[in-house]
Amino acid sequence: MWDYSEKMLDHFRHPRNVGKIENPDGTATVGSLACGDALTFQFKLGEDKKIKEARFQTFGCASAIASSSALTEMVIGKTLEEAAKITNDDIAEYLGGLPPQKMHCSVMGREALEAAIKNYETGTEQSRNLDEKVLCKCFNVSENEVRRVITENSLNSVEEVKNYIKAGGGCGCCIPEIEKILAEING
Repeated sequence: MWDYSEKMLDHFRHPRNVGKIENPDGTATVGSLACGDALTFQFKLGEDKKIKEARFQTFGCASAIASSSALTEMVIGKTLEEAAKITNDDIAEYLGGLPPQKMHCSVMGREALEAAIKNYETGTEQSRNLDEKVLCKCFNVSENEVRRVITENSLNSVEEVKNYIKAGGGCGCCIPEIEKILAEING
């Protein structure tokens, strides 16, 4: 059994802002049903250009539901610039922490927020540049995403990378590449 905080359990048992927004200003879907977690995140701006409404739909574990719920609460009332500064660690901290093996849920929330803002700014619906090299084919994780998450979260091991973005957690073929990236970034 995972060691969850009361706030995390409350967001799981009583998720906030579940559903869809009619005519959202920004929308994105990240993750994959094939790997067990998927999240659709949407927001609507008010006349003051602050997020007045945020909603989510997710398929995933308790941590994915709670992280998505927390994210919606965290962004409401913020400008897009303020919301864009929210990190996956901020989401986990808001919930009173997440077990290391569940940090990928907060990363998925941050990715959805980033992609929804990009959708608003550009009208594109892709959260990833199609030219990016996919490093982990099992979980469709790009090399750029591996590098970014290692850097942003000061990760030092393949196990930590698995916990944060699942890369390396399937067939294992990408583990040597992840190890090279870890060595390059961490010296």
